[in-house]
Amino acid sequence: MEESLVEYGSRRVIITITAIFCALLEIVDTTIVNVALKDMQGNLGATLTEIAWVITAYAIGNVIIVPMTSWLSAQFGRRNYFAVSIMIFTVCSFLCGNADNIWELVFFRFIQGLGGGALLVTSQTIITESYPAEKRSMAQAIYGMGVIIGPTLGPPLGGYIVDHYSWPYIFYINIPIGVIATLLTLQFVRSPKYAAKKSRKEIDWAGISLLALSVGALQFVLERGQEDDWFNSSVITSLVVVAVFGFFFFIWRELSAKNPVVELRVLKNGNLRIGTILSFILGFGLYGSTFIIPIYTQGTLGWTAQQSGALMVPAALTTAFMMPLIGKVLQMGVRQQYLVAFGMLVFFVYSFWGYKILTPDTGADAFFWMLIVRGVGMGMLFIPITALSLSTLKGQEIGQGAAFTGMMRQLGGSFGIALITTYMVRRNAVHRNDLVSHLSAHDPMVQQRVAGMQNSFIGKGMSPDVALQSAHKSLDYMVMKQASVLSYMDVFMFIGLMFLFCIPFILLVKEKKEKASEKVDVSEALH
Repeated sequence: MEESLVEYGSRRVIITITAIFCALLEIVDTTIVNVALKDMQGNLGATLTEIAWVITAYAIGNVIIVPMTSWLSAQFGRRNYFAVSIMIFTVCSFLCGNADNIWELVFFRFIQGLGGGALLVTSQTIITESYPAEKRSMAQAIYGMGVIIGPTLGPPLGGYIVDHYSWPYIFYINIPIGVIATLLTLQFVRSPKYAAKKSRKEIDWAGISLLALSVGALQFVLERGQEDDWFNSSVITSLVVVAVFGFFFFIWRELSAKNPVVELRVLKNGNLRIGTILSFILGFGLYGSTFIIPIYTQGTLGWTAQQSGALMVPAALTTAFMMPLIGKVLQMGVRQQYLVAFGMLVFFVYSFWGYKILTPDTGADAFFWMLIVRGVGMGMLFIPITALSLSTLKGQEIGQGAAFTGMMRQLGGSFGIALITTYMVRRNAVHRNDLVSHLSAHDPMVQQRVAGMQNSFIGKGMSPDVALQSAHKSLDYMVMKQASVLSYMDVFMFIGLMFLFCIPFILLVKEKKEKASEKVDVSEALH
């Protein structure tokens, strides 16, 4: 007989608060670094391509550990595993803040991601099992609010810390929370006795190794390929081969293993196949657009980190407001396909809006309604995509499908950031060459512009030759800034067209009738 883990009174309150704080630590850390990237880049002497690894290394750590979480909980006991995960996360937060170079920071972010990946999944399980069955919906609502607040807190909190202190403190603030959460976990959280039965299952080490190897190799290729001139580099070529063969053997291993780390057979379900592709695209758009907006506002417009972070708050609150409304609309019987298709259209409108308003000096007011539209689009995509993915699955397949879509959303974000940075570097070079080709030293308008800037510098006390050099540098800076803005515009259009292209395929998805019991399972999986 299974031991009841239901708690009462102050003990349940403490466990709930501890689990929510741990979930918040994990979620906030995925977004808090975005507004600090520019400061990290300057302080550590990193390129734009290298600094993107601060985000992607953490995401890869998450993706690798999430499939192993339930096995590790069973192997070591949920309380012990949860406490160790918090310790790893906390220690790595300290090490991230003390990093002396970009690759040291990236390494500690990866280990931090391995610790953090367990916090979100295990927190939800602990909260759910601490409440009796009739109060589980309330438990999920409490947990859900924490999950929604997390991404909203990240950017403005990160911005405030960067502006008033320095970027290492975005990691240091995790330390006191982590220490308290560890002590409370060891004191109050209980492990289920029946977990021991599960611990005898053999873990798919080969599958995990192949997954880590292929994802890591592919990620490195995406991040470094542009800088290393792609296939002209023997390292890049070798890693492409490793990634291709790694994925091939990973798929073969997962289809033949008795206890695969990722259950690929569940992809025989048509709706889930479409749902995983949509989850990947959703992650691409979600993390990609969250990545480029702070870099644009700080790098091109000269905003502070706090201003960049505060810009994202209305969109996050809009998404939080939309989610319960979308849940009610789904319960009324509106097809998930229609909501997803409309959400894709709304996200295209947001991307096209961004494409239209970006300039070297766009005002803050221009972003408000554009980002509200983004919030509406994201709210219409999250729950319906999950519901569509799981709508025709049964029993154990639902859990496997939910894990798969979650992992694909995270991978979509990792690949999105990597591809966007590479795409921007390429487009920046193209636009710069194009703009320079229209500037001729013999063009009277160019000569007039340079002479005007030279006279301005002479008026500030410079000698004529130094003033001329400064005028040429200023003109070059203006060209670089304009090329950069055009590259951001291209990214917005690229993301928007990708979402628009998906709409016809969504509408062609066939809906199968669900049994009442399956609907209940889906609603439970969504929680």
